[in-house]
Amino acid sequence: MKSPTLIALGALLMSTSLSAAQTQYKEPPAAIRHVLDTPPTPGVSLDPSSRSMLLLHRIGLPPVADLAEPMLRLAGSRINPATNAPHAPRRLSGFTLKNVADGVERLITLPPDANLSSPSWSADGNRFVFTNTVANGVELWVGDVASAKVKKLTGPIVNAAAGPAVRWMPDQRSVLVRFVPAGRPPMPAAPKTPPGPNIQESTGTTAPVRTYQDLLQSAHDEALFDWVMTAQLAIVNLDSGERRDLGTPAIFSESNPSPNGEFLLIGRVNRPYSYAVPENLFPETWEIWSVTDGKVIHPLAQIPLRENIPTQGVETGPRGFDWIDTQPATLEWTEALDGGDPRNKAEHRDRLMMLAAPFKGEPVEWHRLQHRLSGMSWLEQAPGSTESRAMVSEFERERRWTRTWLITLGANAPAPRPVFDRSINDRYNNPGSPISERLANGRTVVKVADGSIYLRGEGATPEGDRPFLDRMNLADLAKERLWRNEGDCYETVVDVTSAGPAAKPAIITSRETKEQPPNLMLRNLAAGDSRPLTAFTDPLPELRKIRKEIITYTRDDGTPLSATMYLPPDYVAGTKLPLLIWAYPNEVSDAATAGQVAGSTIRFTQIGGTSHLFLLLAGYAVMDDASMPVIGDPETMNDTFVKQIVANARAAIDKAVAMGVADGTRVAVAGHSYGAFMTANLLAHAPPGMFRAGIARSGAYNRTLTPFGFQSERRSFWEARDVYMKLSPFTYADQIKTPLLMIHGELDNNPGTFPIQSERLFQAVKGQGGTVRLVMLPYESHGYQGRESVGHVLEEMIEWLDRYVKNPAN
Repeated sequence: MKSPTLIALGALLMSTSLSAAQTQYKEPPAAIRHVLDTPPTPGVSLDPSSRSMLLLHRIGLPPVADLAEPMLRLAGSRINPATNAPHAPRRLSGFTLKNVADGVERLITLPPDANLSSPSWSADGNRFVFTNTVANGVELWVGDVASAKVKKLTGPIVNAAAGPAVRWMPDQRSVLVRFVPAGRPPMPAAPKTPPGPNIQESTGTTAPVRTYQDLLQSAHDEALFDWVMTAQLAIVNLDSGERRDLGTPAIFSESNPSPNGEFLLIGRVNRPYSYAVPENLFPETWEIWSVTDGKVIHPLAQIPLRENIPTQGVETGPRGFDWIDTQPATLEWTEALDGGDPRNKAEHRDRLMMLAAPFKGEPVEWHRLQHRLSGMSWLEQAPGSTESRAMVSEFERERRWTRTWLITLGANAPAPRPVFDRSINDRYNNPGSPISERLANGRTVVKVADGSIYLRGEGATPEGDRPFLDRMNLADLAKERLWRNEGDCYETVVDVTSAGPAAKPAIITSRETKEQPPNLMLRNLAAGDSRPLTAFTDPLPELRKIRKEIITYTRDDGTPLSATMYLPPDYVAGTKLPLLIWAYPNEVSDAATAGQVAGSTIRFTQIGGTSHLFLLLAGYAVMDDASMPVIGDPETMNDTFVKQIVANARAAIDKAVAMGVADGTRVAVAGHSYGAFMTANLLAHAPPGMFRAGIARSGAYNRTLTPFGFQSERRSFWEARDVYMKLSPFTYADQIKTPLLMIHGELDNNPGTFPIQSERLFQAVKGQGGTVRLVMLPYESHGYQGRESVGHVLEEMIEWLDRYVKNPAN
């Protein structure tokens, strides 16, 4: 007879092994399976002239088998070595060409089981190019609008591993393509035994880096990186299929034709490689090539390895090379004036430089910015004009502020004028974004009509979003509202067409209601009429019974907050439901913008993927996007992170209970990524009984593993050791007694959210006697894509909440 001790030990070992077993994928209830497996509505790609569109036949949820394809994880990229393309599941399977004028649709004939890229249109809208990924590579195809036929131009020899594999040349009759070099040898085999240890060394240089993933780790990785990334540039004529190679094979970080088509802006990646940063920070050579023969016309810069960029800073020396879109061949770039370090005091942080062909003179400084450059768009030139104007935006780090300037190039140009000036958190005063258009050479510029530009925006208001279209005169910057979304529909501007006067143009919008899915409309502002361009129907009418309402409330310190409250189909008024609060913290500088309303209740409700809104079909009320502001000085706001998120959560629960829709004793909190970090912190620090359970997906829980900053935290661990420790749920694992479900992709490549973050928190909570479950998803990354994974995640969430929230044992 076995001793009682051995029996007990055996039972414990059996229990432990069962709790750590790999199981079969679970499936959610039938109603949720039906939603997951309903084919998605086609996507739409409008041509630049708005005469035609392609309906993109989408694959909703690919099988996990697609994710299990071979993968090379190199220098921040994930590549399928069999195809020499990004490791990604099949998403587009077909195209249908539709004429905007008469609505006639023509199905494009493509190979069976096509695996297509998004189409890229010629500037005149007469042709489109795309790639098709097959088992052994990537093919180049071209489509003709007039005939609705497509033609394969190459075999599976396109190198799509990094950067744009196909790019239109300015003549719009040919494309610049990256090919796998002819005669490339087989993929380097891994050594059977390592030649020696892998060594990294630092000799006193300060080099703070983020916690990047998928980095190079060995000499073999370096060889693989060279093998898969090296490409041969070539120009392919779309009519004849003729190919003309340019230069010698290299690893290209950029290959950008000049607007006049005579030159190429080239960035080449060089050794020595780094094991600490991804490829975009490797050494680079920048130069100008001739399109005629691929020879170097002018060397621009040698950029060294960038391992020592300050936290939230930029590199020193030239950065961001590009062509000025409205000039034949003039380069522009930016240079830091503060050493690239935002903590250094400086009158100006950036200067903007340019150099025109034939690139023989000295670069010209054309503007200095007080703060860091954050964006630049060139404006369409008036007919016959050679004047170049740009809208240049800068970001003020101290106040979280953005300012946009209108700048004209030239010695006698008017002084730069401020156009927009606001807090980045202020949605209510967001002026919108300029409408752009394609020039005949394919460059994209801000559309200018009769001396004005068009601005489209979300139109955030306390009652919800009301999108708009404004016309802004460039002479005096006066704005005129041309159109605003009104009534019981949600409609947003997609494009401004060339039809109609500038003061009352025709516009293409996307229109939806609570009952009708988004469809494109052609709206004539001058005539005041409209007509539909697409006629997509509701694929899931059962979801129309879901109710939603934008709600507002206040925190105990008076801070305004908001959320969208969703109620299940067939909800009976007065019923108090179990409640799920889904949130994501956001850092703001002032309380006035903290609770600004986001979203709209008159939009078509769509649910897909691993959306928490599926819990509505399981009988839960869902408080979506509940405000989680962390307010304060950007340098120190995380000092009160925990206190503020607990106060936010308390206010949200109180509001839901006051509405009569939630049972305050049956509440769960959940989030993804930084929302998961928030969830674990709430379970560790909220008063007992506030939550019955929590769900944390793909989060980071030990901030000592992200020591050089996280999210918007600007201090390092060594500058704010106490803050990092207090914000780490791992530190307080002994206080996490509320049941916690953690889910994580085994191949998460998001900076900071290594799978070990969930694994170690699970071990800590388990070791302290807490109730915790960890689900690791094979082949999944930060977000979950595979159909089997998605179904399993949803069923795990439902089972967890049913057990601990809806039907708690006590």
